[in-house]
Amino acid sequence: MDIKAVLMGLAFAFMWSSAFTSARVIVEYAPPLSALALRFLISGLIGVGIAWMLGQSARLTRRQWTGVLVFGLCQNALYLGLNFVAMQTIPASLAAIIASSMPLLVALVGWGVFGTRVRPLGIIGLLAGLLGVVLIMGARLQGGIDLFGLVLCVIGVMSLTVATLAVMGASSGGNVLMIVGLQMLVGSALLFIPAMALETLVVTWNWQLIVAFAYTVLVPGLAATLVWFLLVGRIGAVKASTFHFLNPFLGVTVAAILLDEQIGPLDVVGVIIIALGILAVQLSRQAAPITPRTPPV
Repeated sequence: MDIKAVLMGLAFAFMWSSAFTSARVIVEYAPPLSALALRFLISGLIGVGIAWMLGQSARLTRRQWTGVLVFGLCQNALYLGLNFVAMQTIPASLAAIIASSMPLLVALVGWGVFGTRVRPLGIIGLLAGLLGVVLIMGARLQGGIDLFGLVLCVIGVMSLTVATLAVMGASSGGNVLMIVGLQMLVGSALLFIPAMALETLVVTWNWQLIVAFAYTVLVPGLAATLVWFLLVGRIGAVKASTFHFLNPFLGVTVAAILLDEQIGPLDVVGVIIIALGILAVQLSRQAAPITPRTPPV
């Protein structure tokens, strides 16, 4: 892995982790689904516009279109939509921790569905990561966390797992920025439907909302997604996913600094265990190439 890939991975990890904090600010002052749909509309139009100026084409392969649609539905509409709704009642740090378990779920699905051979280090990592999640969940439930919001986050991370398994189908064949923009427009279109049906458009305008929304549109929304696609194309999904082990630390740290969220001792222990579990799983996958029974999406 070269230095450029390392820097891209670190940048992605920070941008991805910071999204939970900015989202928590947004949902405090605006309807979650409406705000997210607007975010994707703006990000998508910017992405498609820049891609068009760079000469990229929307003439994608069938495999690319499948990846765009699956990614737009599972990550943008389901995962982020459910997380935005959930963060009205649960802390950004908890949402970040749950989402950070995605690499563990990807490995688990690869093992159980695709018949991927998992080395002993990977099995230890899976068990450790799941133990860390259970530890944090137990501590938060005893502290009176909103159960409905927690369930939404769990369903969301399952959708993110599906999106991650589909990313290779959307990232091969060029036109990366066009693909990023299109999958955001897909998410926007899908989110506007429940937003119009379920929400009342009441917005409390202030500088916190404006800054958080602009940051979310440009950094986690557009830049992080583009960096992730480029990183996967440069070093592959397995190596790229290694950087996810930083997300529990960064997500909790950013929320604690900017939102003054309280982090308990069990949270710290759980985050460390999850991070080490993710790292162990990814290292084991690099040591043993994945051999799925059926071709990836």
